[in-house]
Amino acid sequence: MRAGRALWTWVAACAAGAGLVLLAAGRDWVTVTYGTRAVPVSATELAPALAPAAWAGLAAVVAVLATGGVWRRVVGVVMALCGAGVIAAAVTGGRPDAGLAAAAEHAPLVAAADAVRVAAPLLWPVLAGVGGLTLLAGGVAAALWGGHWPGMSERYERRGRETPVRAGVAGSERAMWDAIDLGADPTVDHTDPRQDGH
Repeated sequence: MRAGRALWTWVAACAAGAGLVLLAAGRDWVTVTYGTRAVPVSATELAPALAPAAWAGLAAVVAVLATGGVWRRVVGVVMALCGAGVIAAAVTGGRPDAGLAAAAEHAPLVAAADAVRVAAPLLWPVLAGVGGLTLLAGGVAAALWGGHWPGMSERYERRGRETPVRAGVAGSERAMWDAIDLGADPTVDHTDPRQDGH
């Protein structure tokens, strides 16, 4: 029970971390104003690795559920690398100078204007970093302790072992109902007492 609870807590945490990264990856991180013209710069331009890393993290969550043993540890290492990549991308893409350079490529004619204002709220890079840190920690946890968590393959194997027993029970019940349909009374003992002792 504790191992199963730990597994599903891990799944929820990693899915939430990947969700934070995807949320941040779909927003504008920087807005550069040249005079009266505002040029927004999206996270896709500043940190293009965010969304692929988040989707890879979600795929790793499913892979951990479907695998076990050494493969589960390998998947945990891959997830940790995805989290580290997200953190690096969030730090690099969240710098104001990165947004300024990207905006200058969109508006090269007005980039030389004297009045320049850069608005770079930290909310989205921070959320991406938190999500990446969660994936990193989740990957390390899967690599270290994932071998003790239950997996879907174990559940299917357990069901396979229980199938013959259930089939036998179902067969005996079916035989009893067939006998009742033929007129037999299951409450009557059909053993001949005169045969006892012979």
